[in-house]
Amino acid sequence: MIPLQRLEGFYWVAKTEGYARAARSFPYPITQPGVHQQVRRLESHLEVELFERVGKDRVILTPAGRLLYKFVAPFFEKLPLVEHAIRTGAEGTLRIQASAHLLRHLLPPWLRRIQSKHSGIDLELIEEKVPDLEALRSGQVDLLVDYVEAIPDDLKAKKLAVARAFIVLASNHPRRGAKSSLLRLEDLASEPFIAYNADRRSRELQLRALELHGIVPRQIHGAESAETILGFVAAGLGFSIVPSILPGGPQEPGIAVQPLTRPSAEFPVYAICRKTAANQSLIAAALVLAPSVEETRRSMHP
Repeated sequence: MIPLQRLEGFYWVAKTEGYARAARSFPYPITQPGVHQQVRRLESHLEVELFERVGKDRVILTPAGRLLYKFVAPFFEKLPLVEHAIRTGAEGTLRIQASAHLLRHLLPPWLRRIQSKHSGIDLELIEEKVPDLEALRSGQVDLLVDYVEAIPDDLKAKKLAVARAFIVLASNHPRRGAKSSLLRLEDLASEPFIAYNADRRSRELQLRALELHGIVPRQIHGAESAETILGFVAAGLGFSIVPSILPGGPQEPGIAVQPLTRPSAEFPVYAICRKTAANQSLIAAALVLAPSVEETRRSMHP
C-alpha cells in the first residue's frame, strides 16, 4: 500500500513541474528536500522513475508517472471541496417530508435556493398525508414541514408560513351565485361533510369549527388528504373546511372557496428537525435559506 503522504508530494511536483514550486504550493509548510524525499521514496516503492528532468528546475512525467497522476489528481483536486462540504454541511442527501399542498406551493422557491447555493446537497422529497413525528425521530426523514400544534422538547422548529381555514364547496353548488360571498357556514348545515380520515387531529379541528357554528353533520365522508377532500367536493359529494397557505385558499378546478372568518383559524407551518440529528450542519445549511413567514406571504401575493 502506497503511503498517502508520498502521493501528495508526487501530485504537487507533477502539477507544478518542479520541486521548488511544489514546496511553495503545498497546503502546509514543507521544504524542497522534503518534497524530493517523498517522491524518491515513492519511486523506490514502485521501482520506477516517475519524472524526467528537462531543465534546471523543471521536470515532466514519465509514462508511468502520467498513469499514476491520472489516478491521484482527481482525489487531491476534490479534497478541499469535500473538506469544505463536511465542515459546512453542504454535501449529502436532505430528506424532506411535507403534504402535497406544501410541496406544491411552499417548498419550490426554497428548494431552488438550496440547489443554487449548495449544489452538493441532494434533495429527497416525501409526500405525507399525516405529519409523522416518529419518522423524524427515527431518522427516516431530516425535516418535516407541516402544522404541528406544539413542538415537542426533543425537536426544534422554524416557522415558515401560516395556513388559514377555508370553506370549500362545489363551484356549481346551488347556494353559490351573485351573493356567494355572503355564504354562511350555517347555510350548509344539511349538506354532507368531507372530513379528514387518517389525520385525527385535522378531523377534530374541522368538527370543532362546525360545532362552534352549531353544526352537527348528518353525514360525514372520510378522505385521506386535502387533495382527496377537494376532489370529493368538486364531485359534489359535500362541502369541507381545509387549511391553505394561499391567500385565496386552495385553487382547484371545480371548487369554490370562502375564508372561514367566524371564528377565524390560523395554523403555523414549521420546518421541524431533531435537536440531536447527526447531520445538523446539512440541516442548518438548508434552514438558513428557508423563507420567513413574511417572505412566504409576499411570494403568495402576485
